[in-house]
Amino acid sequence: MALTNRQWLIAARPNDRMLLESDFEWKVGEARTPEAGEVLVRTLYLSFDPSQKGQMENIGGYAAPLHIGDVMRAGGLGEVVESNDPAFKPGDKVNGSLGWQEYATKPARELNKLEDDELLTEHLGALGGTGMTAYFGLSKLGKPFPGDTVVITGAAGATGSVAGQIAKIGGCKVIGIAGGPEKCAWLTEELGFDAAVDYKSEDVRKAVRRHAPNGIDVLWDNVGGDQLNVLLAQISLYARVVICGGIARYATDEMPGGPQNYFNLVFKRATMHGLLVLDYASEFPMARARIAEWIRGGRIRTRSDIQEGLESAPRTLIRLFNGQNIGKQLMKL
Repeated sequence: MALTNRQWLIAARPNDRMLLESDFEWKVGEARTPEAGEVLVRTLYLSFDPSQKGQMENIGGYAAPLHIGDVMRAGGLGEVVESNDPAFKPGDKVNGSLGWQEYATKPARELNKLEDDELLTEHLGALGGTGMTAYFGLSKLGKPFPGDTVVITGAAGATGSVAGQIAKIGGCKVIGIAGGPEKCAWLTEELGFDAAVDYKSEDVRKAVRRHAPNGIDVLWDNVGGDQLNVLLAQISLYARVVICGGIARYATDEMPGGPQNYFNLVFKRATMHGLLVLDYASEFPMARARIAEWIRGGRIRTRSDIQEGLESAPRTLIRLFNGQNIGKQLMKL
């Protein structure tokens, strides 16, 4: 018997404007039976990330372009329903690019089999792309030393919160910038950040200068725009700036201006480096094992903001750009 498959398709490109629910089209069809070498997966959880808007804009980059009428792309966690490949059997838990749909028929080579344990959903967060980004962005580009001051924008998001905790494990002083007292309290009271700055109610320049009087050794930026510009003026000698995300670019109706303080990179002999985590894919198993050990040992704490129901997928993605989520944004189908 054919399985009913509900999906969200891309209906418009949100170029140079905010994301809208009308950018997506709801479709009901049938799940496709897997051919040789394919697997039919029932989606259990979906991951939501700011970069998804950029992929919809189809402006180029590291991901394959998306087209009008495509199923909205998203990483997901699911259960094998039917397999036409010997590597998988019904009931296996897997992750991969499942998309905004109840059922995904995928080539077996594009899926990863997972242990069905207490860390299962972490494979969409700290053990997935966000955790790998935090680990390699710090170890390969930020290169913090014990005693360094690390400042993280978007610190209450999935990647920023893990990056800050890894920096703390490395013996650094960590200052997070987030929006609202609840997020800031989470950073300092639960995650162990040394300080948190509420950009909605504080002067970021003055607050960071107070917490980091000797300057910023590692600046991890998830936001861009005005925050990046302000913080570039406060980097220390030989600082390392890691450009991980661009919420300011995705969340406004126009491109933010370039950082006027960029020339401080010259004065401080600092480096600014863009980060794409796929460059380090061959090392993911090592990093995943280490992060799992830290989670089990209580040295890294995670938090998932879980919305429910595929019907609310567009609203869930928009939450990221309104700053409504704390931690990793997920959806449970």
